[in-house]
Amino acid sequence: MTHIPHGAHWIAGEKITTDARFDSTPATGPSHAFSAGTPDLVARACAAAEEAFWTFGYSSRDDRARLLEAIADEIEARAAAITAIGTAETGLPEARLNGERGRTTGQLRLFADHIRKGDYLDRRHDPALPDRQPAPRPELRMVQRPIGPVAVFGASNFPLAFSTAGGDTAAALAAGCPVVVKGHSAHPGTGEIVADAVSAAVAACGLHPGVFSLVQGGKRDVGEALVTDPRIKAVGFTGSLSGGRALFNLCAARPEPIPFFGELGSVNPMFVLPDALAARGDAIAQGWAGSLTMGAGQFCTNPGIAVVVDGPEAEAFTAAAKAALDPEAAQTMLTDGIAAAYREGRDRVAGTEGVRAVLTSVCDRRNATPYLFETTAGAWLANHALGEEVFGPLGLIVRARDADEMRAVAHSLDGQLTCTLHLEAGDTALARELMPILERKAGRILANGFPTGVEVADSMVHGGPYPASTNFGATSVGTLSIRRFLRPVCYQNLPEDLLPEDLR
Repeated sequence: MTHIPHGAHWIAGEKITTDARFDSTPATGPSHAFSAGTPDLVARACAAAEEAFWTFGYSSRDDRARLLEAIADEIEARAAAITAIGTAETGLPEARLNGERGRTTGQLRLFADHIRKGDYLDRRHDPALPDRQPAPRPELRMVQRPIGPVAVFGASNFPLAFSTAGGDTAAALAAGCPVVVKGHSAHPGTGEIVADAVSAAVAACGLHPGVFSLVQGGKRDVGEALVTDPRIKAVGFTGSLSGGRALFNLCAARPEPIPFFGELGSVNPMFVLPDALAARGDAIAQGWAGSLTMGAGQFCTNPGIAVVVDGPEAEAFTAAAKAALDPEAAQTMLTDGIAAAYREGRDRVAGTEGVRAVLTSVCDRRNATPYLFETTAGAWLANHALGEEVFGPLGLIVRARDADEMRAVAHSLDGQLTCTLHLEAGDTALARELMPILERKAGRILANGFPTGVEVADSMVHGGPYPASTNFGATSVGTLSIRRFLRPVCYQNLPEDLLPEDLR
């Protein structure tokens, strides 16, 4: 099915066009023209979101669950068109887009089930103790309440699951917060057709149209206007460290500072412990190569670093990784800018003292081919830049002299989304020594697996200490992510009729 974009923004249930235009830059097929956002358009969307909050923020959980399910249904009704334009814009294969669409609709329905159960409300009740000495206690009740309109920035690498109707939008709507989305210019047609689905669902459910708006494109002032609008009460963002940090600073500098939930970057190191390296180093290397090159390495959980203890087993591991990566063909990256940044990262790593190239290749324009480098733990510890993310299929093997130096590498890490331990039974003592370090560094710790592929579930944590994310107490995946858009309110001695419905 072919979708010809209308090129308009969605502002509170209306398609709005602007004089300023921009063209998409698809990996294949023709480009299309889209209206470019403006600060005035952002202000209009935020005003509508604030107006909508006075009803949507006080709607029933069942009403919001029906909205989430309706959005999922509307997305599925446009499945073929979404896949067609998504593959053209991003260069991602059809199977990947179909899987990501399933994840997107699945998490919408998961949040519908989650809020119907009501456990997320964390309801608490301390009965009055009028006869308590030396002073009586009043009746106290507490519940989580929505915070207000939320801004969401679409991600370049997940045109569905982390974009217009992705996890941030699903969590905010589930909480009762209207959403203003800043669409990503890498896939505006995909964002548009999903926005069509969301707007249709809002209308079908009879909700205030300000519950959802999409602003496409625009200059930097559009994003700045969105995060500084006084009606916005939180921001969800997935993207680069530099862009996220700039928006984070704007949120902190507001007269009323607001939380900025940014997921910014991670090298997701793997620690291949000695017995595991000896027993199955080849298999681990092959699995690493598959994880490293999945989706041209354009996953925030891409495991870019492998830490091993030096010796013959490390040599064999390096050779096996090279052999697994060598036949990998070039893959199309999401944008020309991402491809250029990948080449810059490759050159930065290759030009670092103490780094040796194991596998080199040639990539240009929008293509990515794998690279493999190795260095010593001493060189790693001496150069902090080696721990910076390279967004693409590039791997770096860090050879430690011994277990002590492996622990030193763990201590040196910045905050990570994930850390992985590959271990056998004989590695348990070393793993126990590493665990307290890794717990302080990452939001998710894996054993004998690979971090690409983030399960959408109650227990998932997709976040970590800075710079993996800007709020280490939060997650952007899983049902716990709803807590980002709620705040606890205590009610003291309030009559039953004045309490929120969920406390009665």
